[in-house]
Amino acid sequence: MYNEMAKAKTGNKRSALSEVVTREHTIHLHKSVIGTTFKRRTPSAVKAIREFAQKNMGTKDVRIDSQLNKALWSRGVKGVPHRIRVRLSRRRNDSEDAVEKLYTYVTYVPVADFKGLQTQTVDE
Repeated sequence: MYNEMAKAKTGNKRSALSEVVTREHTIHLHKSVIGTTFKRRTPSAVKAIREFAQKNMGTKDVRIDSQLNKALWSRGVKGVPHRIRVRLSRRRNDSEDAVEKLYTYVTYVPVADFKGLQTQTVDE
C-alpha cells in the first residue's frame, strides 16, 4: 500500500527548463575538514563540495571548475579556507550518451567578507 502511494507522488513531470537554475551558496568547509589528517584536508574539502552540490541540486554528476580547485589548493594541502562562496548551476547535459539529463557545475565566487551573505538565486 505504501509503495503505491510513493509511486503516485513521484509521477509529476517537470520540464528541463524549470530544472535549470543557478544559486550562490556559502559552504562552511571547516566543519567537514576538522579532525582530518593534514595530507587529506584539501581532497576531503573537494569531496565535501561535491556532496554539498549533490544534496542541494539533486544531481549525481557534479563538475568542479578549475578556478574553484585553485582557490581550494591556494594555501596548500593543509590550509583549507574555513568558508568558500560558490555558484552552483544546474545545466542540461547535451551529450547523447549521458546517463543523467542534468549536471551541476560548481564555480568559485571571490568575496571579501562572508558576513551577512545568504543563498541567492542568480539570473543568467
